[in-house]
Amino acid sequence: MTRAAGLFWDWEIPIAMEVFDDATGANASGRIDPDYESTGVEIDGRLAGWASWGPTPNQPGTFDLYWIVVDRNIQGWGLGSLLLAEMDRRIAGRVRRLLVETSGRDDYAPTRAFYERHGYRIIERVLDHFAPGDDLVRFVKEFP
Repeated sequence: MTRAAGLFWDWEIPIAMEVFDDATGANASGRIDPDYESTGVEIDGRLAGWASWGPTPNQPGTFDLYWIVVDRNIQGWGLGSLLLAEMDRRIAGRVRRLLVETSGRDDYAPTRAFYERHGYRIIERVLDHFAPGDDLVRFVKEFP
């Protein structure tokens, strides 16, 4: 599903899978890494989307949303919004801000709009961060 989304660089896929495995206990140890939290949504018993987040090292009250992926064939059904809502519910009272990093490429425009619709605002843009023409765009959402 992560590869099929068609947005991530090839080098990002193993990183996403490692985070997913550590967050869910699907790693070699079979233990959940406490630095990662996750949620997923299933349709007809099949994983249709997932998200993983965790505390930002050395920044009390700050978390990072590491990955959010929805099956490409059902994007637009509101599953990404459900995943964010569940994450928000789980981190309530523990977080004052959540950071998200994404790409500045044109094909990521819907992703950036998605975050903005959910109360995130751009705080930084690093030109050519991932590759020439592929900027890093950092968002933040503040929590009361």
